[in-house]
Amino acid sequence: MEPILLYGVPAGSSMGLVAAFERLGQPYRLCRVDMLTEMKNDAYASINGRQETPVLITDEGRVLTETMAIAAWLEASDTQRRISFDPRSPEADRMHQLMAFVNTGFTAAFTPLWAAYEMESAEPVLLATLRDFGRKAVAERHDRLEAMIVDTDFLVGDRLTLADTTLIGVARWAEFHKAVDGASYPKLAALRRRIESDQDVRYAQAIEDGEKPAGSGACLGHIPLAEVIERFGA
Repeated sequence: MEPILLYGVPAGSSMGLVAAFERLGQPYRLCRVDMLTEMKNDAYASINGRQETPVLITDEGRVLTETMAIAAWLEASDTQRRISFDPRSPEADRMHQLMAFVNTGFTAAFTPLWAAYEMESAEPVLLATLRDFGRKAVAERHDRLEAMIVDTDFLVGDRLTLADTTLIGVARWAEFHKAVDGASYPKLAALRRRIESDQDVRYAQAIEDGEKPAGSGACLGHIPLAEVIERFGA
């Protein structure tokens, strides 16, 4: 069977993994998950007990969760090195370092802002505290990432890799939460423009928007979430 990627909408971090699958060029299928209505129930928990996306159903029918684990699976499948590097190379080390930073500290910095977003009826003082703390944390992580970006077209060299796809789904949260002034981070802003103009990232964005882009032909279509739960749920 083809692997199936469960990706979250709206504005899920898993958008970048769709782009990575598309760039990999091997047959795959997608499953769309509305994070606001379809994740917080026992049925979805049978696929991922933490009730999160992304989730990968591998070509062997195993359920794999967590972005870094799915990215590692993609890297192992990338025999032509379209989205990765030789595992023992300096480029691979830098790619892994940047992916880890984005997936941990950078992503986690948004947690207070998401908490405030999900509890808008809470006491104003609590909401203000969460938003203030979150914006400071996001700004600090942006400062760190800006310093890590070097003079290359993408995070590692002159082509899109898993480091870029790990970043792009999360980086847009800064605008959603009005957390930082993007102009204060010119290297990151220029990098995001290059990533977002990549054809595979544009494809992933169009998929998230509910469109039906042509793509490379590697995607063999969507499978309904109910079917995935029925076939692969615990």
